[in-house]
Amino acid sequence: MAYKVGRCLLRYRLKDAKMNQEELSVKLGVTSQQVNKYVRNRQKMSLQVAKNIASILDCQMEDLYEWIEAGDNE
Repeated sequence: MAYKVGRCLLRYRLKDAKMNQEELSVKLGVTSQQVNKYVRNRQKMSLQVAKNIASILDCQMEDLYEWIEAGDNE
């Protein structure tokens, strides 16, 4: 089974961690505008960024996005 990336769930992971976008941006070393692009699904995270965010938020990288079954042909 193949999967494709759906919407970003970072907003919910931040809420679970009781952290706001500004706090994450400081810990990540990026601008709050960049974090907002991820939250609003305007830009996908690189693997490196996703790994670092997952580490900061104490979750799995897979938890940062919705995963949609795409079937075997996609």
